[in-house]
Amino acid sequence: MDLYDITIIGGGPTGLFGSFYAGLRGLKVKVIDVLPELGGQLTALYPEKYVYDVAGHPKILAKDLAKNLATQAMLFKPTISLGEKVLNLQKDADGHWQIFTDFTESHLSKTVLLALGAGACVPKKLDLDYPKELEGECIFYAVKNKEKFRGKNILIIGGGDSAVDWANEFSVLATKVTLIHRRDQFRAVQTSVEEMKRNKVDIKTFYELKEIQYVDGKVSGVIIFDNRTGKEETLPVDAIVINIGFVINLDFLKSWGLTMDVNAITVNEMMETSLPGVYAAGDICAHAAKLKLIATGAAEAATAVNFAVTFINPSAKAFPGHSSNLNLSL
Repeated sequence: MDLYDITIIGGGPTGLFGSFYAGLRGLKVKVIDVLPELGGQLTALYPEKYVYDVAGHPKILAKDLAKNLATQAMLFKPTISLGEKVLNLQKDADGHWQIFTDFTESHLSKTVLLALGAGACVPKKLDLDYPKELEGECIFYAVKNKEKFRGKNILIIGGGDSAVDWANEFSVLATKVTLIHRRDQFRAVQTSVEEMKRNKVDIKTFYELKEIQYVDGKVSGVIIFDNRTGKEETLPVDAIVINIGFVINLDFLKSWGLTMDVNAITVNEMMETSLPGVYAAGDICAHAAKLKLIATGAAEAATAVNFAVTFINPSAKAFPGHSSNLNLSL
């Protein structure tokens, strides 16, 4: 069994940048991800949504950002293991980490970087009766091809970034966009909310979905209601996008002996977890100055990798200098 310097669990933006940076530091790297392709939520949930808060990109499609990150990560030829769900993490007799998955007996690594994003999560679903075959055809929890919505009447449910961003995206594609939210306060970035108010979006706050109407395997309309008065409205609808959050299960991390902060892994300023040689970065970790951004996830990954280097070799420097000063042949 090959022994790696660092194994990164998670192939999203934080894990991919961590893989590149580990290669930059001369480490032998493996990346493990449960999804069939690299990119994490960028490719799995919103590949055609624009991302605005990445340095050097005024705006970039999520799928293009994922492609760029994967290309960058592959510069140092890491070993990639996709479609593997990590089940357990244990120390062996030599002090190395054994990583057990549902696919192989184990992977072996001197250090581990947990870049799991939000963790093992699935979209929250509405407690309504409708044929499950409508999901992916007329009812969506993730948007992978926005052209499917061109010229349609769309209902969006939710008040967070995803719901508001898709309302803005679809306002120039769809015949009509209606967004309902059970409160009058949005969790999305304020500039996006203000943009939505300027766009052709029918915003209905304090409204919830009561019933989905469908004919011949297609959504035909919905009944919504005002949760303050009970007043109902019937809307013609061709497609429904549901963005009401995720159900997160991180119990498996607690069983590994990691110290948790609610649904995140507690780390210190070196991105160290409570397990020696195990680091965490990105949305999965928690510390006093935490900001859940792709940009800060990349910075945390670089910090984790640098201190993993010193864990492997205590005489090494945590900061190797700037990449522009390194003698690299890529």
